[in-house]
Amino acid sequence: MLIDEQENSEEFLKRLRQDPEGVLADEYSQHRDRLWGIVNFRIDQRLLGRVDADDILQEAYLDAATRIEHYLNDPATSFFIWLRTIVGQTLIDVHRRHLGAQKRDVRREVKQKRRIFSASTSFQIADMLLGNLSSPSQAALKEELSIQLHEALESLNEMDREILVLRHFEELSNLEAAEVLEIEPKAASMRYFRALTRLRSVLVQIPGIIE
Repeated sequence: MLIDEQENSEEFLKRLRQDPEGVLADEYSQHRDRLWGIVNFRIDQRLLGRVDADDILQEAYLDAATRIEHYLNDPATSFFIWLRTIVGQTLIDVHRRHLGAQKRDVRREVKQKRRIFSASTSFQIADMLLGNLSSPSQAALKEELSIQLHEALESLNEMDREILVLRHFEELSNLEAAEVLEIEPKAASMRYFRALTRLRSVLVQIPGIIE
């Protein structure tokens, strides 16, 4: 079982049982910037200007406060990864409320157990990689490159895209990424370097992406 020792030590769990509200507040404050960055990256672009990341984090915090007992009954991940899961589930709910509920699909929900953010990450990755093309004169070039880059990223398998997002855009450690993907740290490290190699091999085929 992949567990962060500090956040899942007997001492930490004891403090969490004794003062759940206080420990949650401290941990949420400590990890807030990371969680905000995750929401900002993962949120559907159609919701920008309509939904605030801070509101999503507040909703997730209130949800986490009601579910601490569930975590204590089965602390299978580090507390941060548990908080990330709560935030991700909240973001999915926000997407459904604002963009329309999708028909329930058991296979899809099982798949989301590991990658709890439902939106495709290819467009988000493309947008981040092309973020320096921001002037009006570069708009047409950015749109063209975005399409090419999205298609290239879609040629990677989902796990490759996800581990690149976890490591580069969510800035998770290798151990944390392994927890999210439910694989061993060594396997996560190997997959990450393979994914980097594959990404570079597709990026070099797009003029203007890699000099």
